[in-house]
Amino acid sequence: MQTTISDLVKAAHQTAVDKGWYEEPISFGDSIALIHSELSEALEEYRNGHGIKEVYTEGVKPCGVPVELADVVIRVFDICGHFKIDLENVIAMKTAYNQSRPRRHGGKLL
Repeated sequence: MQTTISDLVKAAHQTAVDKGWYEEPISFGDSIALIHSELSEALEEYRNGHGIKEVYTEGVKPCGVPVELADVVIRVFDICGHFKIDLENVIAMKTAYNQSRPRRHGGKLL
């Protein structure tokens, strides 16, 4: 049986609950800030000279850009689980919309 995005959302949120991260209320803004902090940690790994695909350990803790990007996704899954957002459905919806857009829509350079 294949793991779905919905399964991953449930698992990430349940892990956060089990580890005590919801013993006190957490706001949407705090959740977004935590996601942002993981992105900043990914950038710092890169700025510190670690390769984009490099995974290394400090003791038993995995580190590196890919690990921090995984943390971003895990936090997104957690927030979606907490706020009951059907991320799998919304990803499908947004992907379909993006596929309908013209090439390099908006005329922006980056």
